[in-house]
Amino acid sequence: MSLLRPILRKAVTHLRHPAVVDDFGTYRYAKLLGGALFVARTIERTTDAKHVGIMLPTGGGFPIALLGCWLAGRVPVPINYLLSRDDLHHVLADANVDTLLTAGKLLDHVRENTAEDAIPASLNLVKLEEQKFRGLPPLRWPRDPSNDELAVLLYTSGTSGKPKGVELTHGNLESNARACIEHAGLDERCVFLGVLPQFHTFGLTVLTLAPLLLGARVVYTARFVPRRLIELMREQRPDVFVAVPSMYHALLSVKSATADDFSSLRFVIAGGEKLPAALDEQYRTRFGVQLYEGYGLTETSPVTNWSTPGRHKPGSVGPALPGVRNVILGDDNTVLGDDEEGEIAIAGPNVMRGYHHLPELTDQVITPIQLPGDAEPTRLFRTGDIGKRDADGFLFITGRKKEMLIVSGENVFPREIEEVLDQHPAVCASAVVGLPDPSRGEVPIAFVELKDGEADGFDPAEARNFCRQTLAPFKVPREVRVMEELPRNPTGKILRRALSDLLSREPTKETGARG
Repeated sequence: MSLLRPILRKAVTHLRHPAVVDDFGTYRYAKLLGGALFVARTIERTTDAKHVGIMLPTGGGFPIALLGCWLAGRVPVPINYLLSRDDLHHVLADANVDTLLTAGKLLDHVRENTAEDAIPASLNLVKLEEQKFRGLPPLRWPRDPSNDELAVLLYTSGTSGKPKGVELTHGNLESNARACIEHAGLDERCVFLGVLPQFHTFGLTVLTLAPLLLGARVVYTARFVPRRLIELMREQRPDVFVAVPSMYHALLSVKSATADDFSSLRFVIAGGEKLPAALDEQYRTRFGVQLYEGYGLTETSPVTNWSTPGRHKPGSVGPALPGVRNVILGDDNTVLGDDEEGEIAIAGPNVMRGYHHLPELTDQVITPIQLPGDAEPTRLFRTGDIGKRDADGFLFITGRKKEMLIVSGENVFPREIEEVLDQHPAVCASAVVGLPDPSRGEVPIAFVELKDGEADGFDPAEARNFCRQTLAPFKVPREVRVMEELPRNPTGKILRRALSDLLSREPTKETGARG
């Protein structure tokens, strides 16, 4: 079963129910469904191409465009409007997109902030605000796509090389959205609050598809403005809020925020990158709120693990969702046991079909492995993350395989150092990367973003001494460098590659303290 028909049925039975509240108003399910039917007709009149691009701000326009593509039998390609000109052109060419469902103001923003020719002149531009959604929409009841048919082509953020197209099928998305609903016990009475962009896999599955499947209400705001998010919590009283840790850091800056603002929330979910223990503690102390960490990747549709009330352990991303399996692999593809550390692999119906036009890369990350008790080899997606699973099935992320440093022959994971630095009273966020060293192989270099008002009194040498109280000597950063803002992608994830590039351009520059 795909998501399309269940979503249409829910819309038909909930026509008068609010579906979306965004920066421009309220959309009832009738408006969402009618708009999607009009968009489907526009697509058919505009292009014969299989893939149709969607470049829209977070809000009610996105589900209209998404459903319109599916109603027209096309594959939507959500596009990151914050990409560079070259990456944007690469995505459009790689996906063979000739039509873009978009908004005029967003196009102006992209051209002003990227390049005038960031949007190729050859594209068919369908601006949703210019469409005449009047009268009775052209009714249709589409065929139900099979589980293995391509549902969406999502491009990764391109933190290493050009963006890669991840092929997610109808079966991938349907299984993951339903698993999230079952895992957390969500229903149509739930109110979701979303600020994550819908071109991002969490914004797509958790904050768009799951509410549509439930017939629930979701509140969107296109720009992350901390004070506005707190206002929406007060006004809309949401049950579910999903954000990345950097956003939770920023919300702490709203001095007027109180525990009552968060009191309606049953699930305050952190994902996208590591949740610092210090940040978790600040939310418990100030707001009486437990942050529930989740885990997932674009290639897994995305959610694989999620902590929930009653199923939570400090430092863990929680147990696997229904139908999803966590497997820990050793270097020789041996399956490791409880509490043994290795590469995390994922099995389940949520694992992507593959990378678009990249069969060799697909074969590198998807491996059939014979698991104990299985009659046939199981298709596993290798995440590149290092972690362990305990006897209760809780998953712990300890590092990233490609980010692992080797210091004097010892394995060092940046995450361990960052957890310590994040507990420093002056540090808002941190990131650690490796610098080649002729005598030790590599040495860790730390970059820190400071809390407001802490810049004048911060001493990098003292920060290194702070690390020495907890870390082994070879794990203590050789340098601690202060940055006004750490480089991040559109969802707030720290871009370590940008920091490594900075080091490679300044191999002898020292701006912190070192031993």
